Amino acid sequence: MAAPTMKERQVCWAARDRYWRCLDEHAEAAARCRELRSSFEDSCPPQWIKYFDKRRDYLKFKEKFEAGEFQPSQSTANS
Repeated sequence: MAAPTMKERQVCWAARDRYWRCLDEHAEAAARCRELRSSFEDSCPPQWIKYFDKRRDYLKFKEKFEAGEFQPSQSTANS
């Protein structure tokens, strides 16, 4: 697989940003952002999608943790 061109990378990043903005605006309701998710998947290499999904999960966790909103699960709290 050849590396994406600069134009392909920009299209991918724009699709990712639109999808993430939709998730932010609709309180993580992925069903409301289904079309944008499809566009994101069509615009980016599969490895990038996997990375971006993990990155978003981490950034959301970090945001909650730093705001003091993170609540460990019961099994973690009892360890």
